[in-house]
Amino acid sequence: MIALVEERHPRVGIAPLCAALGLLRATFYRRRGGPPPGPPAPRERRPPRQALTPVLALLHEERFVDLPPAQVWAQVLDAGQVPSCSIRTMYRVLAATAEVHERRNHLRYPVYRKP
Repeated sequence: MIALVEERHPRVGIAPLCAALGLLRATFYRRRGGPPPGPPAPRERRPPRQALTPVLALLHEERFVDLPPAQVWAQVLDAGQVPSCSIRTMYRVLAATAEVHERRNHLRYPVYRKP
């Protein structure tokens, strides 16, 4: 059966021949020898649409460097563009890179020990 499928598959195709003979395609390929097993070829992956690296690049632009995410979001919206994420996501991205912190100068009290 394997020889018959191999002989006629260029004209008819493997799947229809195997179906007509009642032979599973997996069995055909297994008995035929098939390609040697090995790791699959690596595929190039596209970055996901919701990748957050453009958000960080937007927040690092010269005009937005000193603005809070709410104002960045509003200015992008006023420019006629659709913001790529929410304000909260901007804060999350900044927090992940340790760029969100209190900028005001706080008074630090000295350590007080009881007498």
